[in-house]
Amino acid sequence: MITFEHVSKRYEDGTLAVDDLSLECATGEVTVLVGSSGCGKTTSLRMVNRLVDPTSGSISVDGRDVREGDPAELRRGMGYVIQHGGLFPHRTVIDNIATVPRLLGSSRADSRRRAEELMGLVGLTPEMAKRYPSQLSGGQQQRVGVARALAADPPILLMDEPFSAVDPVVRGELQQELLRLQQSLHKTIVFVTHDIDEAVKLGDRIAVMQVGGKLIQFDTPEQILAAPADAFVERFLGVDRGVKWLSFVPSETIALRPVITASADADPDPGPGAGAEWILIVDELRRPLGWRPANSGDDRLRPLGHTFSPTTDSVRAALDAVVLSPAGLAVAVDDGGAVIGVASFDEINKAIAGADGRA
Repeated sequence: MITFEHVSKRYEDGTLAVDDLSLECATGEVTVLVGSSGCGKTTSLRMVNRLVDPTSGSISVDGRDVREGDPAELRRGMGYVIQHGGLFPHRTVIDNIATVPRLLGSSRADSRRRAEELMGLVGLTPEMAKRYPSQLSGGQQQRVGVARALAADPPILLMDEPFSAVDPVVRGELQQELLRLQQSLHKTIVFVTHDIDEAVKLGDRIAVMQVGGKLIQFDTPEQILAAPADAFVERFLGVDRGVKWLSFVPSETIALRPVITASADADPDPGPGAGAEWILIVDELRRPLGWRPANSGDDRLRPLGHTFSPTTDSVRAALDAVVLSPAGLAVAVDDGGAVIGVASFDEINKAIAGADGRA
């Protein structure tokens, strides 16, 4: 556990970067520090590994003040991932990852073996091992940065806007990769971002900070979305706060109805869709391919949009599916991708209305 107790940081020019910060980053959880530029989130992170020392107050890890030991030793016990990866440009991927194990005394062979394991863990292929950072994409560089931070198997991982320099698609992939890793590794992660959507997606708890280093609210993403502490937090969450909150409402509460299906080569008029406005076209395993108007003689396949899984997806995913569907119906599928039913906007809205803590 990382504990901040009345921590403040004032620089020599008088700038107050962090103002009386008290919070606990629980063991095995992702704590996200979020806020606009100048709110003190990066300074707070850098005080954990003593790249910055507080002016007052204390920071402890599992009850021990971080100022008690050698700063270099402290840092070697924490993974640190920054924007753009912070890689050594003159070292190959495998040597970048092996850096910390080598510093800690592991043999070259053991360090490289560990690096190879971590490459696979973060989704890097073996042929990338001998490449240099300049030969990698931005997303690949960030994966190397994460692997290097994990190389010594530290209990704590500090991440300072690690995904902000890549495009939205790669950013989403890296976020999913981090969530996947955390499910198996259970690290204590402190993650800094200015993006509230990223904070909601990744955080077990979110600390919303205001310019001047003031902590305004510290709670679970669901609770912050449902009950912002003040007008500042509400504005920071954005006008789609309610839609974000739907990410925490399970879609298993949505009542599904049957849907008429047909294979791609079926005759749509009148065929199996008689009496219905739309037919859902499926493959031989009942996996949906798209929609076709019934009884119109028009056999063109309309895009499906996307499906949702009642066992794993939220109401937000179902709502998005119904908005994108030309039939106005969200298609629900089982774990194998086969159709199990559909839901209209009215049925989704009933599930939203019945959820506790509606935003």
